[in-house]
Amino acid sequence: MKKATKHTKWLHYLYIPADFLVLFVINLLPFLSSYGVEYFNNNVLVILLFAAVSSSSAVLILAIFKIYKMLTHNFGLRDAILVMAIVFVVEIVAFLIAILLPNDILLVDVNYVWAWILSLISSMFVIPALRMGWRIFAIISYRFQNKKKKAKTLIIGAGGAAKIIIDDSITNKNSKNNILVLVDDDLNKIGGTYAGLPVDGPISNAANIIDKYGVEEVIIAISNLENEKLHEILRFLEPCDVRIRRMPLLSEMGSPNVKHIIDVDLDDLLCRDPVKLDNSEVKSMLCGKTVLVTGAGGSIGSELVRQIFNAKPSTLILFDIYENGVYDIQQEILRNIANNKIENVKVITLIGSTYNEVRMEQIFEKYLPDYIYHAAAYKHVPLMEDSPVEAIRTNVVGTYNVAKLADKYKVKKMVLVSTDKAVRPTNVMGATKRFAETIIQYFSEKSKCTVYAAVRFGNVLGSNGSVVPLFKKQIESGGPITITDKNIIRYFMTIPEAVSLILQCGLFANGGEIFILDMGKPVKIINLAMKLIRQAGFVPYKDIDIVETGLRPGEKLYEELLLDTNTQTKTKNNRIYIEQKDKIYPIEDEILTISKVFEMDNNSDIKKMLSSIITTYTIDERKEK
Repeated sequence: MKKATKHTKWLHYLYIPADFLVLFVINLLPFLSSYGVEYFNNNVLVILLFAAVSSSSAVLILAIFKIYKMLTHNFGLRDAILVMAIVFVVEIVAFLIAILLPNDILLVDVNYVWAWILSLISSMFVIPALRMGWRIFAIISYRFQNKKKKAKTLIIGAGGAAKIIIDDSITNKNSKNNILVLVDDDLNKIGGTYAGLPVDGPISNAANIIDKYGVEEVIIAISNLENEKLHEILRFLEPCDVRIRRMPLLSEMGSPNVKHIIDVDLDDLLCRDPVKLDNSEVKSMLCGKTVLVTGAGGSIGSELVRQIFNAKPSTLILFDIYENGVYDIQQEILRNIANNKIENVKVITLIGSTYNEVRMEQIFEKYLPDYIYHAAAYKHVPLMEDSPVEAIRTNVVGTYNVAKLADKYKVKKMVLVSTDKAVRPTNVMGATKRFAETIIQYFSEKSKCTVYAAVRFGNVLGSNGSVVPLFKKQIESGGPITITDKNIIRYFMTIPEAVSLILQCGLFANGGEIFILDMGKPVKIINLAMKLIRQAGFVPYKDIDIVETGLRPGEKLYEELLLDTNTQTKTKNNRIYIEQKDKIYPIEDEILTISKVFEMDNNSDIKKMLSSIITTYTIDERKEK
């Protein structure tokens, strides 16, 4: 935090002589007004001494109560009441002293009492008024400010949170908001004024009120705002070309660096409440066990590591080909262990490739994992269209190696992280992940010791390579945001949601299941882009443009519907279903066949070979970049 300068500190102490002077004069006034100038002149020394002692005592008591350390920029009603109370007590004491003194020292009669009452009232209001002067000046100057450069602003919520924003817009010279109106659902407030501003409503009518006032920015200022209510407000604002920001909730205000107004988070982009699961059974399953996470440095893999670590396994093995990503999650976990003095959890970080069978066998033989979460894969659709050999090497052969070794070394369970793109795939990535699913189901039939399962879900908000980080970077650089098609839709989850459900699937797995996660309603990518633009405080198509670039090779306009409650079996978790099992065929020959692609250099031929094995795969014939 920025320290106060000496100049700023001295400004507070200027109130000491100011208070003394005001109280000194006020203490003289009853004698002048009651007895006239002649009496005053005859007793001037005694009266001056009395006024000086009384005023000095008041200043001293104000100092004891730390009144001179108050920040007058934010001097409010409570501060004023405290100062008034102190002045009142001091003046009462001074009055009692004057009464107790003999009449030949100070003359105190009925005239003096009335004059003293007027002086008391004056001092109780003048001393706080000195401190309110800055705010009064700020309010007056605010009325004469040039507001053309400020955003016409509407506040949703006419309560205490709104008052903070209004005060900030008045006293903060860097404020960029010209607040015109407040909107609330409270019928007792609608039609009235709050802090000098009109209150309109209800909130469902916000779009019309925005048009009426020509609003450019909306600030949501409702304390203890429930997610459901926030999503409802965002739906009301969806048709409006306005910037949208919100006040932080009390739970979000722990850090001293939190700004008054914050952006909408990833959960808000989904326009639904985040899925919250009870993973106590998962923790019981993994506690004290050896758990291997492949692809541990990726978005899903690193969150798997976090949540598995919370289950307190005896050994947690982080395996990845990319050293930087896995190093980051390793250091995070080690800090957690050190800070919380956690014992009996051993963290091992290993670098390697799942398609290197020799390397994988060394790991299995040495550590004998009980559970495997296989997240290592190439997932970027357009890149895999140009490098199908690498997609097959990692997604197919790598999965085969891990699954075969899991059977050989009697692993309890292996869970494959799959994708919705494995359903009737039109790209190499989806086809290779569908192949990986068949490998899991094949070994499930073959193995006598290991339970195999796969988890299929859609896009993950905020993951590496996903649209949200890309859009944020494009916004930071001034735009435009690029989308492939304005009609494209996707199913989304947050990373913690997806991983929590993956762990639940591992608990439910009995052998060969492909678990389907209920991703909720699909989201239009263009709507997601517009929400992110508004989040950042800009207006879509005005401040930040949105440009269509056309579908990329292997990309679908609409993802396949994952959930079909008519054909899929529901688990005891209402967000997890099980796909009907296909007929299982031996895949050893297919693995030998697909291995021949490593000798091929023609992408088209490689895709044709892949489609001959995965018959649901339709090759995208569009010209490759």
